[in-house]
Amino acid sequence: MLIGEYKHNMDAKGRIIMPAKFREELGQSFILTRGLDGCLFGYPMEQWEILQEKLKQLPLAKKDARAFVRFFYSAATKAEIDKQGRINVPANLAEYAKIEKECRVVGVSDRIEIWSDTKWEDFADMAADSFEDIAESMIDFGL
Repeated sequence: MLIGEYKHNMDAKGRIIMPAKFREELGQSFILTRGLDGCLFGYPMEQWEILQEKLKQLPLAKKDARAFVRFFYSAATKAEIDKQGRINVPANLAEYAKIEKECRVVGVSDRIEIWSDTKWEDFADMAADSFEDIAESMIDFGL
């Protein structure tokens, strides 16, 4: 399971160190793509395969489904972890997530998220302020 929050920097060549605790679960390579809320999603290959099967079930006739799948897949790339534990974040993905230097790598169960430090802090502040309300609404999902 991918859990935890780690602060890192992206270097001038667009590389970010993957937290050592994530490397084993992510494997030597994983899929990196646009995520929701302005962050990047990274999926271990096994989880990517499961997600692909679910995405194939979306109705092609629905405009929103087509748009989501196009946007999600068009930016997907294979991220390779080098011997120093770094990945290269393509410029288009760094731009999408507004990552310039400081970033957060966050474990979210079956995926990682990579956030610009500023966006993460904004999200974390908002979530902390409304955590109890959010928790209460989770009852609707059986939690």
